[in-house]
Amino acid sequence: FCTPCLQECLKPKKPVCGVCRSTLTPGSRALDLEKQIETTETTCNGCNKKMYLSKMRSHAASCSKYQNYIMEGVKAVTKEPLHNTRNFPNRFTFPCPYCSEKNFDQEGLVEHCKALHSMDAKQVVCPICASMPWGDPNYRSANFMEHLQRRHRFSYDTFVVGDYDADEDDMMAQVLMRSLRDK
Repeated sequence: FCTPCLQECLKPKKPVCGVCRSTLTPGSRALDLEKQIETTETTCNGCNKKMYLSKMRSHAASCSKYQNYIMEGVKAVTKEPLHNTRNFPNRFTFPCPYCSEKNFDQEGLVEHCKALHSMDAKQVVCPICASMPWGDPNYRSANFMEHLQRRHRFSYDTFVVGDYDADEDDMMAQVLMRSLRDK
């Protein structure tokens, strides 16, 4: 994960898992994951030296070939022309469908609605779903709070392979295939 995403997940108020967004319990260490990091070998993309994942961060900080590898990647990305952002729908911030507040990220919208609108029975359109290609901007959820809790416990962009226009079932199949490969 990149630093901004990790920092978002580790907000002091409520640290959450970077994938499923469920609440983390303070003080409990993932010993199985630590062991896996200690015993899994990887190769430096700069100098091709083999090492355990646990040593990779300190190696990357001192490996000049790795630094060059990263800089080449940065140069390649910054040379690409900027896309016209007006052609892309906003899938990062959402208005509250109950009140006039705007610019919530997905987690913020869920928290806002749980805190201020949990008893509101008005049928509303889910702004998150409406922003997706498969979403219906006219569909009013019969139980929006239940919908938020079940459907938006994690962020779509965590699982979307980069193609929001893909069918939702196709994306789920891709996620499942990637999860099997990662094991």
